[in-house]
Amino acid sequence: MDPADYYPPYFQSEHFQKYGYHVEELRGGFYWVTSAGYDAAFVVTEEGVVAIDAPPTLGENMLAAIEDVTDRPVTHVIYSHWHADHIGAASVFGPDVEIVAHRITKELLERFPDPKRPLPTRTFDDELVLEVGGVSLQLSYKGENHCPGNIFIYAPRQKVLTAVDIVSPGSVTFMHCDASQNISGWYEAQSQILEYDFDYFVGGHHMHYGTYEQVKLCVEYFADVLEGATAAVERFSRSDALVDIVTGTGWDRIFVGTENWISSMANYTTRHVLEKQTSDGRLWWERLAGATTQTKYHAYTVLESIRLERPRPDYRLRGENPPVFLT
Repeated sequence: MDPADYYPPYFQSEHFQKYGYHVEELRGGFYWVTSAGYDAAFVVTEEGVVAIDAPPTLGENMLAAIEDVTDRPVTHVIYSHWHADHIGAASVFGPDVEIVAHRITKELLERFPDPKRPLPTRTFDDELVLEVGGVSLQLSYKGENHCPGNIFIYAPRQKVLTAVDIVSPGSVTFMHCDASQNISGWYEAQSQILEYDFDYFVGGHHMHYGTYEQVKLCVEYFADVLEGATAAVERFSRSDALVDIVTGTGWDRIFVGTENWISSMANYTTRHVLEKQTSDGRLWWERLAGATTQTKYHAYTVLESIRLERPRPDYRLRGENPPVFLT
């Protein structure tokens, strides 16, 4: 069950049901475009349009959305990162646009070429201020999070921040933390988002753009996931507990025991999150869409990141009957 206000009015509108997209001005010529599953954006400037991403689920509807509000041409395209689900229709903008991305994004697209994702023509390493037709966009790379090369795109005059595949306003994000590769960096990116002064947030997914408070709510949810996963690892990933769980099914069924071990931690984390009262006294399924179906996947991803990415407090000591340690 999702919160009653999660599905916005445009979702049932005649235009959306017929054409499959919705476009809305956030502020000062900065527009948000959604397919109610994937989001993108564009900014209208005096010289032309700067597009941010081009998801295949929008495809030519990116052009239609732009044409709904201006007859100026698209002169620049910004890639948030290299994944095809967010830029896999970038070829719709034609061969003459300037494509701006992080250096790593270009390297990945050179390694895994795709004609629908043309190579960037301008790259940067840490910071780039893109000035087009009186509009300023601040592009920043703060290290790997969702994937290598995933950047922050900030419009200071409009106070709009775009950071894709980190949080999804109104929901808990898609399973496995949006299939993110570096969960420690992904958590760090949540804190980095909150350091910006923004009124509007474009996250790349689902039904809504976000406000600062809505983003804070998503960060609170994932703090609870981390809290539950940490407790689960400390309880079930102790060497003595692990031996009991894994060998309880028999030494000839180790993979069954291993599944029981991982499931014990994931179930513990999921229960911790879904039964915990949030900051306003409600439960997560009452506040964020997807909590009842996606939390178990977040639980697994986060507990594994604790085991793989975070410092270990100890390790096995040599000798017979060593002290308990975390595996």
